[in-house]
Amino acid sequence: MTLFWFHIPAFISLIIWSVLIFARGAFWRADQRLPSSAMPDECHSDSGQERAPDIAVVIPARNEAETIGRTVSSLLAQEYSGAVHIIVVDDESSDGTGENVQRIANNSDRVTIIDGMPLNSGWTGKLWAVHQGLQHIDRVIPTARYVLLTDADIDHDCHSVQRLVCQAEQGRYDLVSLMVLLNCRYFWERLLIPAFVFFFQKLFPFAWVNDPKCETAAAAGGCMLVRRSALENIGGVETIRNRLIDDCALAEALKKKGPIWLGLTESVVSSREYGSLDEIWRMVSRSAFEQLDHSSLRLLGTVFGMVIIYLVPPISCAAGGVFSDPVLFITGFLAWGGMVWAYRPTLTLYKRSWLWGLLLPVIGGLYTLMTFTSAYQYWRGRGGGWKSRYYSPAGS
Repeated sequence: MTLFWFHIPAFISLIIWSVLIFARGAFWRADQRLPSSAMPDECHSDSGQERAPDIAVVIPARNEAETIGRTVSSLLAQEYSGAVHIIVVDDESSDGTGENVQRIANNSDRVTIIDGMPLNSGWTGKLWAVHQGLQHIDRVIPTARYVLLTDADIDHDCHSVQRLVCQAEQGRYDLVSLMVLLNCRYFWERLLIPAFVFFFQKLFPFAWVNDPKCETAAAAGGCMLVRRSALENIGGVETIRNRLIDDCALAEALKKKGPIWLGLTESVVSSREYGSLDEIWRMVSRSAFEQLDHSSLRLLGTVFGMVIIYLVPPISCAAGGVFSDPVLFITGFLAWGGMVWAYRPTLTLYKRSWLWGLLLPVIGGLYTLMTFTSAYQYWRGRGGGWKSRYYSPAGS
């Protein structure tokens, strides 16, 4: 039996993986990391300052009572010579988020809690809360040179701010962002979360993001240190107020004016858990179709690409073995092997065996279905949703 026509997609898949591995910013290496040994006095020697610059931390929080205590505590425990003031915007929480912050802060003059105003038309909830926090900076820490935008479920190690500022000062970056270490305890987290990071790196190669000559821009919203003057220069977050993928939108706006940096970390971690497939599904589907600019044509292209890249290699391998076609088997094996090999550094970051890489075809299929769910929600007129809020497809 001849399988000549099966060879074509197999060869295409192998060519694509060769291009991804050798010509896409070496995204798979997962090697863009903050230096771990930088000290404050090494970071601003060219600025003429005797101490590190002051920092305003803005935390948008909506029903985050379970996690925000660890976040605020970790920021209060920073070993940093400059001033760090924490502004928590309690975004109409109903679970005692604000009370938890008050308990942790214990009347500290380094923590300010703002009762968020009702959501303004044309804004997404998170950006509306961030906007209110930014407006408060002049009242509590007008000397702040940087703004740390961080989520209410991020646990910062005691040198986190120090390292972020050092990177920004030494590289003169307008934005320094970290893809924090996500939870990987439960089965569905182990299966899907490292792949989420892998796909993000493939979509936005960090080396390209960090290259001022390259247009690629991205950030991870859980941890973003922004130069305050640069943020004001682009008009604040108001310019991206209706964007669901706000982190990448902010990075794109900032990179038009100056350099940005994005990296991975093992010391800044998320305390949010995704114990079920449904939780991860909702997290991805809320914004996946927006990443495709709500284009049905791009959706079809994405589905076709995911099939060729992730499903064709194991199918070719199996078909080549069953029908004794060595060319088809070897082609599928090389593509599948390249896939697993490229995934290995990300799995190592998450302390997972390389054998999980064999499941990338299944994982890719699940993420494709999540993207379809996102598109279906859009077509129904619901748009993205998060934290009991849903937005129109236009983002208004």
